Amino acid sequence: MNSKAVIAMSGGVDSSVAAFLIKSQGYDCIGATMKLFHNEDICISHEKSCCSLEDVEDARNVAYSLGIPYYVFNFTDRFREDVIDRFVNSYETGTTPNPCIDCNRYLKFEKLFLRARELNYDYVVTGHYSRIEFNKALGRYLLKKAIDETKDQSYVLYSMTQEQLAHTLFPLGALRKTEVRKIAESHGFVNAKKHDSQDICFVQKGTYANFIKQYTGKEYPHGDFVLKDGTVLGEHKGIINYTIGQRKGLGIAYKEPLYVTEIDVSNNTVVLGTDRDLFSKTLTANNINLISVSSIEKPTRIKAKVRYRQVEQPATVTQIGDDSIAVEFDEPQRAITKGQAVVLYDGDTILGGGTIQ
Repeated sequence: MNSKAVIAMSGGVDSSVAAFLIKSQGYDCIGATMKLFHNEDICISHEKSCCSLEDVEDARNVAYSLGIPYYVFNFTDRFREDVIDRFVNSYETGTTPNPCIDCNRYLKFEKLFLRARELNYDYVVTGHYSRIEFNKALGRYLLKKAIDETKDQSYVLYSMTQEQLAHTLFPLGALRKTEVRKIAESHGFVNAKKHDSQDICFVQKGTYANFIKQYTGKEYPHGDFVLKDGTVLGEHKGIINYTIGQRKGLGIAYKEPLYVTEIDVSNNTVVLGTDRDLFSKTLTANNINLISVSSIEKPTRIKAKVRYRQVEQPATVTQIGDDSIAVEFDEPQRAITKGQAVVLYDGDTILGGGTIQ
């Protein structure tokens, strides 16, 4: 009897080619698009056609061409709670969220994963560029970087558990993006030349701050821009408008360029400093997930990165609690930001990661 797989189909070229590859390998497949929000959820008029409708039709078209059943699963309540609300709360509390990580953690590899198990399917398949291997010596599943490092998405997958890794397939991990597009074009997929999505799916117009205001119906009080010594430089427009390392939109004249270095929610102030003030060698993180090991027994040399597009940097990691780690970089890193993820690498293998505190 063939193994059965639920393929997460976003309507994009990557998930479509993933579906083709898994079907070609003999799996008994269904395609599934996760409906994540209604127009009203993201402050768009009910009458306006949402771009996700086009994505659904593209996914349905590809599934039909492959001869596999296709479904739309309604996960709007969970997405609002675990992604949109977390996004808003992060900005309200002076941290910077990573909604793509939350979507993977709570939607694709929790909600969709559980749905697949309820339907007695063996695997969830996505179009992520990453690889999963089982290491017999360790007795653990490993998450590894993609062959195409320009498309590698291991950073946003660090929260995957051993059970999830055992029942997930990433068929694009060994391919380059150019190869994926060639496969799509050779099979006449409607989305073969479709552009990759670049931004947060539920913020479809305007700034993040404008979205938050519309979503919450709140106005956020203005406060002071200050230097770290308390000197007041001017007035900010509400803390949700700012994130660590930001330079644009401050409207402050000073003898040298200024950047956001801290957001003090309790005093409703935004602390500004020079580029030099953004650099730090150390961080702590909690809500950790370890993949290649069950715990970090002693200070360990690794490479780490604190944002998606950063090149991994040499560092030492120490586990300082059941759910916390400390990372010390060899060289100071710019704009280490609360709320973002630090992900730890041992070569091309992900050791684990956590949320920067």
